[in-house]
Amino acid sequence: MIVEHLNLVDFRNYATADLRLHAGPNVLVGRNGQGKTNLAEAIVFLATLGSHRVSSDAPMVRDGHEFAVIRARLAHGRRNVLVEVQLNRQGSNKARINGSPAKTNELPRYAHVVLFAPEDLQIVRGDPSSRRRFADQLLIQRAPRMAAVIGDYERVLRQRTALLKSARARGIRGDALSTLDIWDDKLVALGSEIIHARLRLASDLQQPLTDAYSAIAGADHRPQLEWALSVRGGDPEEGEAESQDARGEIEDLFRTALAERRSNEIERGLTLVGPHRDDLILRVRDLPVKGYASHGESWSVALALRLASAELLRAESPAGDPVLILDDVFAELDADRRKRLANLTAGYEQVLVTAAVEEDIPDVLHRHVVRIHAGTITDERPSTGSGTQAAPGSPSDTDEEDAG
Repeated sequence: MIVEHLNLVDFRNYATADLRLHAGPNVLVGRNGQGKTNLAEAIVFLATLGSHRVSSDAPMVRDGHEFAVIRARLAHGRRNVLVEVQLNRQGSNKARINGSPAKTNELPRYAHVVLFAPEDLQIVRGDPSSRRRFADQLLIQRAPRMAAVIGDYERVLRQRTALLKSARARGIRGDALSTLDIWDDKLVALGSEIIHARLRLASDLQQPLTDAYSAIAGADHRPQLEWALSVRGGDPEEGEAESQDARGEIEDLFRTALAERRSNEIERGLTLVGPHRDDLILRVRDLPVKGYASHGESWSVALALRLASAELLRAESPAGDPVLILDDVFAELDADRRKRLANLTAGYEQVLVTAAVEEDIPDVLHRHVVRIHAGTITDERPSTGSGTQAAPGSPSDTDEEDAG
């Protein structure tokens, strides 16, 4: 897949923006805070229906406006697809595909993107929510219908948790809260599907992860990944057995765990069991990456996870290679890892690299160059150049939520 053209309206610091991209490597160069990452973020949203920087959509809408628009022309071989999403500060987002209204969760069927970013270190060193987000965004790209499943699960979770808090406030005991059974059924059905998909994902990622880690680190440190499931008490040692669990077995475990924790859940006003409480455990040299791995090993695991994701999508997608976005990542790496990562990614159909310092970009990726300054996009090739200026007085990209 190739992104041929990206158009933005009232997205982050851009009043309007037009960016033309080419097959092979594309380089966006500009000082920090000029808007490079905002362009990458927009492309990623089309593929994952989320941002790698913020948990809600509102910060991506330009200050003083009610909605933003991301529009892209994608090439799948000889076929072109125009995809568009309107991000609303309030209410549901809206999507269009080739000019016709569509559900937003249909967008990942057409846009396949893998992002490498400095924030990736939080996948291996941060809290479990970072690892769950990584897994779920990859699930959505792998099976776009999972966007609806995850969204429905989150809505049921909010409603069930609200009922638990209400019961706690009214002093209701667990055996007297019969309405909770209805929400339990919905939670179990949706949550089991998510758990099952995550277990399969971990199993399918294992070999690509091993190969990618060895290629990046130049060593075999036996990287492993396995889910610690709350329905099993959060024990990661059961990971091998878990991967074999059928969905029906997961549902039984889920239902039993909810029954056992009901009194505790009402006492705390929280839903304590489900995929929202699970963690993806990462290991190298048979030790947890979090707390034991060196800085270099942690970066190698983070990069290997992204490369493994790209290889999985590449193998499964009839649309061709996913677009690879390397967002300011070379500034974080030593010279050896820079060279290894560049050589491993250069062969993809399209690569988008952002950098504050042009010299950080390895020669193999230093091709079509676009310069970004204060929201102005300037293509170095006059034949394809287009300059686009952020509106005068538009909010600076140097604000923390818009830093790019």
